[in-house]
Amino acid sequence: MTTRVTAQHNGFSFLRIAIALQTLTIFLQAVSSGLLMTSAYGEVLHSVGARVMYGASMLYVLAAVLAWKPGGGSPRPVGHAVGFLLLASVQVAVGIAHIPSVHLPLGVLMFGLSVLALARH
Repeated sequence: MTTRVTAQHNGFSFLRIAIALQTLTIFLQAVSSGLLMTSAYGEVLHSVGARVMYGASMLYVLAAVLAWKPGGGSPRPVGHAVGFLLLASVQVAVGIAHIPSVHLPLGVLMFGLSVLALARH
């Protein structure tokens, strides 16, 4: 019984760290978006940040699965993480397609959802 409790604690701790990292990377994307509009190096920062944010979203999925399967936690965070990865995929696609009317509001939505997920865990 003690092993299971410890595994759950570590899994949820890793999950919280993964969500916090994702939230931070999305916030930094908002900052680099401002730089994109005002400086020559903003495009490079935003492009690199997009890759990091996408990686953070994949880490969130991994952490949710690890918190659920071996840790014995709820499967609900896995659905949230996968849904968020789908949103991140759409965000990357509309960013590459240069559709700011979708890209910017979706970024705000993603940040809000990530903060909400962080508050819940």
